[in-house]
Amino acid sequence: MKKVLLGCIILSLWCPRAWTQTKIADSTGSKTKIKNIDFNVMPYLNYNRTLDFMFGAIPMMMYKVNKADTISPKSLSGISAIYTTNKSYFIATFNKWYFKEDMWRAQVFLATGNQNAQYFVDDIDVPDFYNYGTKTSMINFSLQRKVIKALYAGIGYSYAHYDTKYQDDVQPATTTHTNGLQLIMLYDTRDAVYYPTKGDKVKLRWLTYPTWFGNDVNANKILSEYNKYFPMRNGTDVLAARFSGKFGLGAIAFEQQVTIGNEDIRGYSEGKYRGDGLMDLQAEYRYNFNKKMGLVGFAGVATIYGSDTTSFNWKLYPGAGVGYRYRAFKTEKFNVGLDAAVGKGDWGLYFRIGEAF
Repeated sequence: MKKVLLGCIILSLWCPRAWTQTKIADSTGSKTKIKNIDFNVMPYLNYNRTLDFMFGAIPMMMYKVNKADTISPKSLSGISAIYTTNKSYFIATFNKWYFKEDMWRAQVFLATGNQNAQYFVDDIDVPDFYNYGTKTSMINFSLQRKVIKALYAGIGYSYAHYDTKYQDDVQPATTTHTNGLQLIMLYDTRDAVYYPTKGDKVKLRWLTYPTWFGNDVNANKILSEYNKYFPMRNGTDVLAARFSGKFGLGAIAFEQQVTIGNEDIRGYSEGKYRGDGLMDLQAEYRYNFNKKMGLVGFAGVATIYGSDTTSFNWKLYPGAGVGYRYRAFKTEKFNVGLDAAVGKGDWGLYFRIGEAF
């Protein structure tokens, strides 16, 4: 509840300023009033083969940390509150801050919830999907500073607490807490952080969970991504390509494992393909048929390793689909939308806040 209260405090501090206005001149020389903060509340409605129907609300706002700073991108803050018909719930607050003429970038994410999901077990008498429930609380903070043009370096900290119970006692109930330290390198030549039309984003993170930092066992994760953006149709559309690699090293806890789905790769919602590491390649075409709306088409392929089901390791798992996008803010190209995708014997629907990558 402390995390929820903190998110409410953040909104209460910012929302009153949403109606503070300044005047700027347009191309004709006339004065136009704009808000210092662009605020919107997005309804959330989705369906997932694991979580069933999901509904909630996501209030968000974009703003300048310093109105005189014309170089930094706008910052983003919001809260999401979601409930599902399989009795899961999630409450989170997310923040991305850009300041000091984009010399500094910071992120803070806090969440609490109860996830009732499933995973595939094959090393028992009756191989099948088995349910599990995890009560989770987590916080993630990172800070980055520009080293030279387009290159950032930073550090981060993450804490998570998990209470997990398994159906039919296929595994003993567990209580796990992790304290992670991050080293971050980012190379960013994108022309915009929320909807890039050209440039590159290369990000490398090393997460370590040492025993001397309060962890039960030593573990490490290396997270890498390379996104590239190509302008199409004279800059109206975008072709985006992505490589992502998530590599777990050491004693990776069940809750720290990765699952094929979401942005890597869409089309899998059963939670079947789960392991210590994942790699994927994908591409997406973003077609804008007017200033407020657009369509996307995407396809890709992923593989995993470190699965408890050894026959799943190093196989290829394709996924493809289409989606709809709607511009959420008047003063910034930032989309929300819905994707539908099919995978290998699976499918999924995905409500998007921002682009997939």
